[in-house]
Amino acid sequence: MTALYLLEPESPGAAWAPFAGVRPIAELRAGIWRVRERWEAAVGNDASAILGLHTEGFTEGDEPPVRRPAPIDGPALIAAAWFAPTGVPIAPGPSIRRLTRRDETVGWVVPEGERWAGPHEKGPGLEIEGLRLHGTSDLLTALESLLAVDCADFLAAPSDGVPEGSLVLGDPAHLVCLGAKVEPGVVFDVRQGAVVIDGAEIRNGTRLEGPTYVGPGTRVLGGFVRGSVFGPECRVHGEIAASVFLGFANKSHYGFVGHSVVGHWVNLGAGTTTSNLKNTYGPVGEQIETGRINVGTLFGDHAKTAIGTMLATGTVVSAGANLFGTPTPPKYVPPFAWGCTGDERMTEDGFLRVAERVLMRRNVAFSAERRESLRQTIQRSSRR
Repeated sequence: MTALYLLEPESPGAAWAPFAGVRPIAELRAGIWRVRERWEAAVGNDASAILGLHTEGFTEGDEPPVRRPAPIDGPALIAAAWFAPTGVPIAPGPSIRRLTRRDETVGWVVPEGERWAGPHEKGPGLEIEGLRLHGTSDLLTALESLLAVDCADFLAAPSDGVPEGSLVLGDPAHLVCLGAKVEPGVVFDVRQGAVVIDGAEIRNGTRLEGPTYVGPGTRVLGGFVRGSVFGPECRVHGEIAASVFLGFANKSHYGFVGHSVVGHWVNLGAGTTTSNLKNTYGPVGEQIETGRINVGTLFGDHAKTAIGTMLATGTVVSAGANLFGTPTPPKYVPPFAWGCTGDERMTEDGFLRVAERVLMRRNVAFSAERRESLRQTIQRSSRR
């Protein structure tokens, strides 16, 4: 079989904040699926490794090893982590050496007996379908272009049917419940897209508007949710629109989160609210040029907000930051910040102690490997 490798950007830079140096781009969600999972579906093979210096040594336990780039012997396919394929099967012919999208190379095909030494523009290309990702804000663009189709793919699954006591607006066949726990009184609006409840729990007082995907172990505790993706083991409540929750995040109380990307192990205090539109209705780009009108907040892994936190349009909250002390933080919060003002930072020991407590709350082991992975994240962030 052809081995699959995911190639990370050489220097992700500010456009990929707050995940550069923290989490591989391949492990971010573009639509329902992580970029790596999209490539695996398109190629029909699990990835052997992620190649990238900016998160070398990263581990959470369900991803291939993350290692520094090196020559690869064929048969192999090296796929760009900054490109999210649609999932349509990719079958390069024997002469093909590159995968392209609009004249840009997004993958390299290495036949048996040949060696890949790095990105190149040599040989015939095969045009493939998908979305070029220029930075973290493009995960919101991926929601708009990929989520409806991703949810529709579940329509062929053997759904448990409409839960007792639920109200469905639209075609009931567009509600897909797979091992779901749904209390009476939940409203599902599937007129704009399918709603998929995949091993999740939905409490009374919730309205879910499609396209929306709720992943395994996640609990929606009430409120109005639309056009969003929730990875595993999230706790969410309140109003959430057009947002990506990567997994294991906590927003258990009221407050609006819109057009935002929420990293792993983020905790949003009660009343935390994101602005996702400037008063001028202009493009968002003070911190990172996005080319988008709607951008809320980009939350890095393990970030936390105090109750009543108000976040301006296009705010970036870096990994490990703890926000408290003022209702409106700055539009860029540095890694492991302690408070909204000043230069105080969390210590390495302090952060790791808190991370261990947080993981235990979701019954996730704080292994020596994960501890070392987080320690390296702190070290990398301190050099940025």
